[in-house]
Amino acid sequence: MVLSPSINSHNLMHGLRIKHPKSTKYDATEESSAERPSKRLKRLDPDTREDSNTDSGQQSPRREKREIAESEAESDGEKVEEPTSSRQTELESALPPTKTDKEAIEEYEAYKASQEIEPEDGGGADRLGTRKWVRGKSSIYVDAFNLALDTVLDEESHLFDEAEMSLFEHWRQLSYEAQYLYVRLFLRKTAAWHRINALGYHSDVTDMDLSVKRLSETRPLAVSSVSAHFHPGELEPPEGTALGEMFTFADKSEEHITTLEEASTLLKLDELKAIAREAKVQGRNKSELLDSLRRTSQQQTGLGWASLRRFDTESSVKSEASAKDVDESNSEANALGSNRDAHFTRKILDETGPCIRLSLAPLKLFERVHLVFYRSSEWTEKSLTTIILARIARRNFPEYIVSRSASVFPSRALLVEFEASLRTQFRIDNILEFNGKPDADGLQEILDVFDQVYPRWKALLEEEQRKEDSVYESGEGAYLRRLSPAWVYTRIVHKAAYVLQKLKHHEREHVLLSELLAQRLFHASRRGAWYQRKALLEEHYMWALRPDEGRAEDAQKKAWKRIALQTCEEGLQDPLVHLIHHYDLQKRVTKLEKALKIAKRLQHDFAHVRLAKPVEVAIEGVRIEKDSLLRPQAGTASKRTSSPHPNSTRRGMKTIWLDHLEGDGECSVEAMCLSLYRSQGWKGYHSEGGIVRTLFAYLFYDILFTYVPNVFQTQFQTCPLDLHTDAFFPSRLSEINHRLVQIGNGEAETLIKKVWKEQYAKKTCVVGLDWAFELDDLVEIASCFDGEALATICKVLGQEYGQRGGGVPDLFVWRTDTKEVRFAEVKSENDRLSDTQRMWIHVLTGAGVRVELCNAVAKEVRTVDY
Repeated sequence: MVLSPSINSHNLMHGLRIKHPKSTKYDATEESSAERPSKRLKRLDPDTREDSNTDSGQQSPRREKREIAESEAESDGEKVEEPTSSRQTELESALPPTKTDKEAIEEYEAYKASQEIEPEDGGGADRLGTRKWVRGKSSIYVDAFNLALDTVLDEESHLFDEAEMSLFEHWRQLSYEAQYLYVRLFLRKTAAWHRINALGYHSDVTDMDLSVKRLSETRPLAVSSVSAHFHPGELEPPEGTALGEMFTFADKSEEHITTLEEASTLLKLDELKAIAREAKVQGRNKSELLDSLRRTSQQQTGLGWASLRRFDTESSVKSEASAKDVDESNSEANALGSNRDAHFTRKILDETGPCIRLSLAPLKLFERVHLVFYRSSEWTEKSLTTIILARIARRNFPEYIVSRSASVFPSRALLVEFEASLRTQFRIDNILEFNGKPDADGLQEILDVFDQVYPRWKALLEEEQRKEDSVYESGEGAYLRRLSPAWVYTRIVHKAAYVLQKLKHHEREHVLLSELLAQRLFHASRRGAWYQRKALLEEHYMWALRPDEGRAEDAQKKAWKRIALQTCEEGLQDPLVHLIHHYDLQKRVTKLEKALKIAKRLQHDFAHVRLAKPVEVAIEGVRIEKDSLLRPQAGTASKRTSSPHPNSTRRGMKTIWLDHLEGDGECSVEAMCLSLYRSQGWKGYHSEGGIVRTLFAYLFYDILFTYVPNVFQTQFQTCPLDLHTDAFFPSRLSEINHRLVQIGNGEAETLIKKVWKEQYAKKTCVVGLDWAFELDDLVEIASCFDGEALATICKVLGQEYGQRGGGVPDLFVWRTDTKEVRFAEVKSENDRLSDTQRMWIHVLTGAGVRVELCNAVAKEVRTVDY
């Protein structure tokens, strides 16, 4: 996202997401133009038809909102949204692209079945290591689940108490089929009930009832010697998450579903409609039908239910009821409930049959195992299986030292506190981001949490600084700190600063921002925003909040403007401040120096930044419109589009053009523009971010795979686990800065040739590296690139690889005669610039690289019937 804290009114839109009128269909991208599912896409596995909408334990992507005001107009704290990225675990990001669909699973199992069959062995790790697999005795899911468990218990068993180790022993004693059923349910929406008769899995579970029985058996546990601890900001631990003296792996519906509220969630829409007709309730959708049914059930008395129970049995029909019998029957009905809940609950359970869900306490324990194994609170079915599938893939990987340290979580207490801090963080996010605009009570609740967390945060900061100074080596701490409670607490403190901003508690906010900047270990990517907000407070508010020390009002304002100027200078000199924040700080420096009337010779000169807007050019061509797209589908009414021209292509659809230089063949708008550049003597690719990522992989190959503890967990990674985090840059700061100097001095060609010579023959799997680009082209590009400009682009990727992988302009062109490179973003009449594209245009123009905004104009529109 472009950060532009401009004073001028025409620049106030930068950094803000502006809602466009619906008629423009601004958000109707190619993907969004199709009808989107409301939840998740269904998988096509017939044996897992209940897996629809429950693909995994992966959390839904959400928008991360920036809270720092970007200009004076935003000083009241309007939140700024950052682009949404698909949620992917760090391990998935580091592994090569691997098929994980049903076909890939079947290939894996067929491969295992083809190996020599030997007696069942010790565990998932053994079977994987020896590549032995017995049909009906193992699967990729159980192997992956047990691999995670075995690895954690072998290396980090100190993180679990006696009761938890006892539960793991019970797990090992389960049959394969029971384990298989548990793991498949573990990968679903595990808090939900699942109908046993609809589970499927018949090829792996031959006796479903027996497997369910095994999972629902009550089992004893050893007594834990660890006492429960209360953590700052935490509410009462979620009910059912603590292990007791007895436990079950799964719950059965007949023992746990006792109310209509619980039972009604099991119904499908058509089943709910049938019961609603019987109850004579109405609703437009499932939610309204459920509400009406529950409301009706609560309002109606149980007289009819008592009568139904009395005459519903054969004995009641044959015998004459006495007054005593009636009284006893009514008493029984009252004991069961004075409304019709029991009746509808019974009907629902008769319709669904027996159901099963995973018990909460063992479920949370296994989630903790996966947190320790994956070094992440997020994991998916894909991350569970990709390691195994990568193992049998015939690919070459870079040479690096695999390092899995047992000191990631030094103690069980810190691991449990980390989990608790994540729950507290979720509470705050729920208030700020997921339920609309927070009210006063919500903001106060966040401040109450902050007051509880603050002392613990300060203590952990001191402890982490001590480790950084005397314990950690080789950048080890940068990645380990992401799994510390202090990392989460720092984010909570950051959110509290935003709340103080909303409440206009500017003095307290200033103190908190100063403390956030004083620590240099956590959330380095936010430092630029903290500097910006702190300088804004000092420029506009602090003069009235702090003692004037006998100065007049004008002198007090000038004194605080000098402090704001010093803050901006510190931000520009801070090596941890990301490059994309520099322009904002430079703009404020320029403004403050003018306001303070500093002599021109003493003012900062930022002319070397060479900022410029993208150069807009119009490219004319012939656009093709398919007549079949303009005609309404059979059986549907013709709908008027937003375009005033009847023959205009629908918005959101890819346009088709003619390439005159290629025999008038049909092509995309990008290909048409690229062809025009080639006709003018340019060479180029329609690569979007491909060429930039490939250059980064070549130039930083050895730095990507240099030894840093804990970031290489498997032998099958294409990058370190911390590449997509803000821990990558500071943990290799010295090496990266040295490489940037080399690139700036024109050594890029040598670095590219060296990596190509060593790795091309093996086609080594490296993140972002596309071996399809010719070496001669890459060498020419490096020779045409200004060294400082190329270094700037690489620095942005090094600081925020995960966030800046997209949005690079569509076309990259170069010419050897003038030693010039150029990027071009192509837009047809249906396209608009996205936030990520604006950010890259800002970065590239700031580095002195020309960026053109090519507006494709149809000088002629030809309609073709298909």
